[in-house]
Amino acid sequence: MWILYAFFSAFFAGITSILAKCGIKKTDSTLATAIRTIVVLIFSWLMVYIVGSFDQIYTMEFKTFLFLILSGLCTGASWLCYFKALQIGDINKVVPIDKSSTILTIILAFLLLHESVTWTKMVGILFIGAGTFLMIEKKQISNVETKGNQWIFYALGAAVFASLTSILGKIGISGIESNLGTAIRTSVVLLMSWIMVFVTKKQSEIHKVSKKEWIFIVLSGLATGASWLCYYKALQDGLASVVVPIDKLSILITILFSYFVFHEKLSKKALLGLCLIVSGTLSMLI
Repeated sequence: MWILYAFFSAFFAGITSILAKCGIKKTDSTLATAIRTIVVLIFSWLMVYIVGSFDQIYTMEFKTFLFLILSGLCTGASWLCYFKALQIGDINKVVPIDKSSTILTIILAFLLLHESVTWTKMVGILFIGAGTFLMIEKKQISNVETKGNQWIFYALGAAVFASLTSILGKIGISGIESNLGTAIRTSVVLLMSWIMVFVTKKQSEIHKVSKKEWIFIVLSGLATGASWLCYYKALQDGLASVVVPIDKLSILITILFSYFVFHEKLSKKALLGLCLIVSGTLSMLI
């Protein structure tokens, strides 16, 4: 059953990237992240009350609480980097780098959670690494001094923090109901996001957000909430080294929608890279 939750997580995560891209065309990415986190938070706590797990907060161990906080901080950092990268870069280049967090997650799962690394996972890591490299155009990585190429640094930051999020989240939800764990860490993300808004002095721009972008930001938040609930339920019941690769299959949905919505086309080299990433991801499920 947890595998099904992982696939649902991938679907909603794929939609999230497209909706978010639509919502940050003119709106500052940090402000948009803070706004959508409110939606995710409401969604998360609503699920806590629906499943009736709120009382577990009183019996939560300090270790569980600590790792949920750390996971939330990493999630906030990953989001801020990811949506900044989406705002200034193409989806079909940003997403592959973000999804490469699978490699680091598997390594950390082996070192910290003692999950086994089979030869199929090793092949998957090689395929994902090679595919990610192919999906980044050479001209995009040869001139990193221009503003137009800063997206790559934000995308790499998003990948690193996303990996840490998965590992810390796996440890944090080991002793409590997954929806409650998601709600707690989302609260941390919300606090972190709004602190960043005020630090960068973007709060005055909230009245400039158009009605259309408000709609896409809110829809993006709802999709994220659904993805998270499915993801952490799968993570709680299954193996992190399997759940994370399935979740990363959202790249197929994202790339497909980016073609129809934003008319972002893949070169033959990038298409080969996408095939390698998907093949590598699927090999980890064997």
